[in-house]
Amino acid sequence: MHPKDSYINCMKAMNSLKKFGIKFGLSTISDILKSLNNPQSDFSCIHVAGTNGKGSIASALSSILQLSGYKVGLYTSPHLVNFNERIRINNLPVSDKRVVEAYKAVNKVIPKDPEATFFELTTAMAFYEFSRQKVEWAVIETGMGGRLDATNIIKPVVSIISNISVEHKKYLGSTISQIASEKGGIIKKSVTVIAGVKQKKAVSVLKKIAAKQSAPFYRLGNEFRIRRNKDKSFSYFGINTVWRNMRTGLLGSHQIDNAAIVLAACEILNQNKANLSFQNIKHGLAQNRWPGRLEIVSSSPLILLDGAHNLIATRYLAKFLSENMAKRKITLVAGILDDKPYAAMLACLLPLCKKAILTRPNIDRALSPERLFHAAKKIIQDIEIIHDVGKAIKYAIKTTSVNDAICVTGSLYLVGEVKETLDLSAPIK
Repeated sequence: MHPKDSYINCMKAMNSLKKFGIKFGLSTISDILKSLNNPQSDFSCIHVAGTNGKGSIASALSSILQLSGYKVGLYTSPHLVNFNERIRINNLPVSDKRVVEAYKAVNKVIPKDPEATFFELTTAMAFYEFSRQKVEWAVIETGMGGRLDATNIIKPVVSIISNISVEHKKYLGSTISQIASEKGGIIKKSVTVIAGVKQKKAVSVLKKIAAKQSAPFYRLGNEFRIRRNKDKSFSYFGINTVWRNMRTGLLGSHQIDNAAIVLAACEILNQNKANLSFQNIKHGLAQNRWPGRLEIVSSSPLILLDGAHNLIATRYLAKFLSENMAKRKITLVAGILDDKPYAAMLACLLPLCKKAILTRPNIDRALSPERLFHAAKKIIQDIEIIHDVGKAIKYAIKTTSVNDAICVTGSLYLVGEVKETLDLSAPIK
């Protein structure tokens, strides 16, 4: 069998598990990892949970650790174009061959009853591969929630909770307190917690969990803080140190809050097992890139990709557009999933746009463009419905002046399809 055929068959087998849906609990992942000799115990971990910013924080920490001379694993989800993006070694996706080998190793020990989920399988594959490649550090992003997330099997050196807003109500609860309790489930005995959470109820819940676990708790705006400078740099006033003239390589003023969380985590890591110099921290933060989040992939016309998939992320995007693209006519290309507050998201963005193209990413949970149209027509007149994502972005480019802008948003799945259509493995001219 050709290696590529083996990879394709592997992907088909893995994707077939999705039909069994989302299932919380740690018993299945625990059994799988035990059969693999607990590979998650072979490296030091950082655990990252939260509603927004998890990937940005995780990738920055990976970048800093790599610059500091460590071999680093990075596990995130979802991927944009290729599954391999989920499992990275020193910020490079693993090869097709290694994906297949990891799948086969895990599949041999996976239980038939209960049926493992896609996420349990991929989490085990990541830990197996990190152990096999002898990484020293692994930065692990939760899939959903935290308490019963498959990644919560690890014992990290530091736990991070970026922020909290209402999401995935079917699984995590309908209130901020309930969601905070689920995400706070990653807090382990005596393991330091770094948080960017602001709501009083959420902070109260997390502090109670941390106190019960005897886990030191440090929060942005309290134990550490930042001061923004006019040149878009910032100063960090930390737990035990002050770092000035810092910059993040990611666009958007909200990324400075994420950067502060990264820096607080670096302080804790330096108190434990890591040796991170100020220069490596500074350069790693500035060099960090995270695809699909305020990512500019073309200049004429300007094409901005942002996987804003909830109301908070949409507000961040709207702020960026109003501050940086007020002089351009913006074409919005939007596709949103059915568990999102689509009307509020569109109401946030459409007043900033000249026209909209409504489309549908290739996932069964995507809303129909017609449903989006019902909400959009109340705000903007110039609207096109193009069901196929590839045709939608090509039409947007064809009908947008080279001096204007296209903003693709609403879902990371949409962003991934646009990247694939435009073949963003090579820069767009």
